[in-house]
Amino acid sequence: MISIPVELKDRSYDVDIESHSLERAGVALASLGSVSRVLLVMDDNVEPLYGERVSSAIVDRGLDLDVVVIPAGEESKSIDVAYSLWEHFLDCGADRHSVAVALGGGVVGDLTGFVAATYQRGIRFYQIPTTLLAQVDSSVGGKTAIDLPKGKNMVGAFYQPSGVMIDPEVLQSLPDDQYRSGLGEVIKYGASLDKTFFETLEKQVEQINARDSDILGKIVAQCCRLKAKIVAEDEKEISGRRAVLNYGHTFGHAIETTLGYGTIPHGFGVSIGSILAARLAARLASKGDKRFNSIDETWINRQIELTQKLHLPAFLADLGRRFGDSPETSPQRLVELMSTDKKTEFGKLNFILPTSLGECVYLRGIAPEDVLAVLT
Repeated sequence: MISIPVELKDRSYDVDIESHSLERAGVALASLGSVSRVLLVMDDNVEPLYGERVSSAIVDRGLDLDVVVIPAGEESKSIDVAYSLWEHFLDCGADRHSVAVALGGGVVGDLTGFVAATYQRGIRFYQIPTTLLAQVDSSVGGKTAIDLPKGKNMVGAFYQPSGVMIDPEVLQSLPDDQYRSGLGEVIKYGASLDKTFFETLEKQVEQINARDSDILGKIVAQCCRLKAKIVAEDEKEISGRRAVLNYGHTFGHAIETTLGYGTIPHGFGVSIGSILAARLAARLASKGDKRFNSIDETWINRQIELTQKLHLPAFLADLGRRFGDSPETSPQRLVELMSTDKKTEFGKLNFILPTSLGECVYLRGIAPEDVLAVLT
């Protein structure tokens, strides 16, 4: 087992990565101490795959268990579903010694964490992520949220889990789009934070496409190390350091929003958004900003090549061919949506942009015309 600490003083916890570890869920939860009830939340895709295994592991440790199954999909990150969970927690007698467990992908984790953060002003919750995207990103760091119709993750809280258990073997059951979506976040880590990791991904394309369990375990571990370090430095995005984890997300969230939540997997938006961010950096370099002199067509094409080798979309046109063209993806509409992004300040567009392979900066106040030019 690989155990990666997330150092946050009294809110510290470990991310434990081990193949075939779902059967240890009861042991892990019991070790938290004084658990009055376990509230296991999953969606109707995960329930037939892993619901019985995890439920049995919890009951076998003598813990009281309640199970909630929600509809799969981004639409469940809503106030209506959150309300139904609050009511269920109350009806089954959940108290401040209860633990909410998120078994599933990012939607289940974000939703369960938000409900746990707000029910009785906060009860413990535990993450058991079953998608690659959740394992490398959303399960670590304590960001919880639900969506609003006009913005993704607009209502939420920073609320750290009591622990994270990751079983790389569950990735074998992921539908291909969900697997590729996670790889969009994986590339993000290498391109923006870790040159050596990016180069490793380039060398291991064949094994990654084949879902080699050993390689995937190492990839998940490195992504979690990178995120844990940054979260420890800037848990609530006060200094701006944590914002670098959102490389590609300003463009990506706008693409997701305009197409409709759930129309495309989140990592598809991130993969295209990361390349658009690189193009924006190159444009600023052409206008004399020396911080981005290393970002040229050669650099951008290297990122595009890895993206395409991992069967991810690199351009907006790729989405049109796959999901159908939408007039709402016009450059003007995308810039309009970016103005409501959480990283927007005082009406100015802010982006995380690469300065070299494995390095990036948080840049405030970028002119909308530069963003339009990149999208055009």
